Amino acid sequence: MIVSQNKRLRFALVDYDNVNPQKVMYKYISVIILAVLISNCSKLDELTKFNMDYDTQVTIPSTAGINLPFDVLTPETETNSESTFESNDTRKDLIEEIKLTKLQLVITAPSDADFSFLESIEVYISAAGLDEIKIASKVEVPETVSTLDLEVSDVDLKEYIKKDNYSLRLNTVTDEAMSQDHQIDVKSTFFVDAKILGL
Repeated sequence: MIVSQNKRLRFALVDYDNVNPQKVMYKYISVIILAVLISNCSKLDELTKFNMDYDTQVTIPSTAGINLPFDVLTPETETNSESTFESNDTRKDLIEEIKLTKLQLVITAPSDADFSFLESIEVYISAAGLDEIKIASKVEVPETVSTLDLEVSDVDLKEYIKKDNYSLRLNTVTDEAMSQDHQIDVKSTFFVDAKILGL
């Protein structure tokens, strides 16, 4: 029994003596380098993610029919995408995905108006050479608010924002008569995920 224990101890000592310090150090250095590389890649990935904000206006006329769909078109919105991409160290061909993250409607006139006149709304985007698609909607509109956040669609819009201009169509259904035209700001935020220039 004592001999067996001595053998185990001797083998353990021999195994310890055979450990190569250089190999151990190499493994530690490799782990550290790998951790740094992963951290740097994560930071670079974050640098290529940014928002693009747009603001346009529409007017819903007092002549809009009740309980009938009524379309309101925004003026063409300049994307300025090339300059925005450049300022974020990327370009059009490096864009991986662009998604709408926020679309907000704000009544600017009349000053005391709210969205009580509106029953539902759908918003569509279009651009030259591309099909029109729905990007946001609200089925049940609160009656006492003057600011309305729509539910955005989970669709990739990079081809639309890469264009020089895009337009929005608001398909509205009103459920009460309006005595005045309603002016509305349409505020949108697009989240861009791209590859960084030169990498």
